[in-house]
Amino acid sequence: MPNHPVAMFEYHIWASRTIMERIQELPASVLHAEVGSSFPTIAHALSHMYAVDRMFYQVLQGKEMPEALQECMALNQTTLTSIDEYITRFAVLTDQYQQWLQSGIDLEQSLLLNNPYVGPRQTRLAEIVLHVVNHGTYHRGNISTMLRQLGHASVMNDYLLFWYQESASSI
Repeated sequence: MPNHPVAMFEYHIWASRTIMERIQELPASVLHAEVGSSFPTIAHALSHMYAVDRMFYQVLQGKEMPEALQECMALNQTTLTSIDEYITRFAVLTDQYQQWLQSGIDLEQSLLLNNPYVGPRQTRLAEIVLHVVNHGTYHRGNISTMLRQLGHASVMNDYLLFWYQESASSI
């Protein structure tokens, strides 16, 4: 039986890559075009997603959340020039997550997550992984809306399509 948090993280990788590949098909100006949405540009949304993924990776590596948050704050405010840079940055972080997930770590292990916004909480590692996935899903939805506001179709990247594609590839 597959490990659910690991399988969901595989979905997160696929869905993020899928939407970035869609952006790659569009004019380069789409990445930095101003829109009235959750973020001023798609680049800002991608930077935020990356910063949060990076911050939680550091937490999973044993860093305290306030320290990891402080280190990743600049990533949240800095946009990259091209979608190719985002694809590369996400790919490197994805490799780090996958190595950690394949290391045999017990995802049911608990840690005290000292969240500076809402306080401390005992949290299983699996919950953090699932939060990263959920956070990415939320912001990929923002990006889909932003693409539509800019006059472009998005791309289907929800779990159902991933689920069916994975099933079809194993037949």
